[in-house]
Amino acid sequence: MITSTQNPRIKHLLLLGQKSSRRREDGLFIVEGRREVEHCISAGYTLRTVFICDEIAEAPFTLPPGTETIQVSSNVYERIAYRGGTEGIVALVEERHLSLADLTLPEAPLFIVLESVEKPGNLGAVLRSADAAAVDAVIICDPLTDIYNPNLIRSSLGALFTVPCVACTTEECIRFFKANDIQILTAQLQDSRLYYDTPMTRGTAIVMGTESTGLTMPWRNAADAHIRIPMLGRLDSLNVSVSAAILLFEAVRQRQIHTK
Repeated sequence: MITSTQNPRIKHLLLLGQKSSRRREDGLFIVEGRREVEHCISAGYTLRTVFICDEIAEAPFTLPPGTETIQVSSNVYERIAYRGGTEGIVALVEERHLSLADLTLPEAPLFIVLESVEKPGNLGAVLRSADAAAVDAVIICDPLTDIYNPNLIRSSLGALFTVPCVACTTEECIRFFKANDIQILTAQLQDSRLYYDTPMTRGTAIVMGTESTGLTMPWRNAADAHIRIPMLGRLDSLNVSVSAAILLFEAVRQRQIHTK
């Protein structure tokens, strides 16, 4: 039982939650909450240590054999937990990085691509939509993105572990799509057509840029089509996670009609 927030194990846990450089150095990240940890286990991640507060945990939790478990007091758990209602469990997990070569491609795969993600919360929300739409992978084209940011994991509600997530360069991603005959649809206002007039039943990658600067020229030039969501008000853009959900579920709609 750890009862002090000054315990070295607790200090290390807090440091991993705060510093992406330390997460990369140690190859470890933090998952908080029963549902998120269950998704993490189902996805085949290796749990290094699980911190459990029996005073908060509502029911026993089944962990993989050999997982180190450490009991913590309620005051320690309050220090290491980032949000309330997480069932008294925080796990220390080994990082795992997928590459494009690791992806299994079904017939007519569907991808969502995000270039230069600005906010972990936005990416987390996109992952939730990607899970709901049964996307084959979320691809992040920005080497600075930390997919194991605690804010991203929390906002995704564990979808980071239910949808394959790959980080790579724009050039690598474009080559991958071209080699596998996957059409590239870039979301942009310029030189574009309405998204619901664009076929999405074949292998498709929907590519989103930042709200402030949009997509870079390599994506615009590589696109098979440029698509847009009609904006009827005075503003010219939606939050990237909202836009991603709209476009993904148009692909879902078209595919369901196509298979009937």
